[in-house]
Amino acid sequence: MSSRSDIRTPAPEVCDIVHLHPARVAELRQALVGMDDVIDLAETFRVLGDPTRVRILDALSHGELCVCDLAALVSMSESAVSHQLRLLRNLRLVRPRREGRMVFYALDDRHIITLFRQGLRHVQEASGRPRAQRRAR
Repeated sequence: MSSRSDIRTPAPEVCDIVHLHPARVAELRQALVGMDDVIDLAETFRVLGDPTRVRILDALSHGELCVCDLAALVSMSESAVSHQLRLLRNLRLVRPRREGRMVFYALDDRHIITLFRQGLRHVQEASGRPRAQRRAR
């Protein structure tokens, strides 16, 4: 009879032999992204990890829209969309433009649309589904 302790777990992904290249490690340490930028980038990806915010960015990748049009596109209340836009604005992913009582939003700069489109291209290629099926989901 086998007990739980008999079940073998895979070995962790570590080197079997210590093979350290101190000069290479020192060189790479200088080339790595600074911790402040690492934290900011991780926060950006965390915010982009929400389907609603991705849908908002998708809509804005086609051009500037007011909050009420964005709410209609993503089938949410204007206050819910405004909350999502506030998060995106705090990370400078979108920017507002006021015109009278209306507020219009656009992607903050070309980097955002490039990031969005490259990420989309990656998941579409990885899915292996034809384009029409990907769009229908």
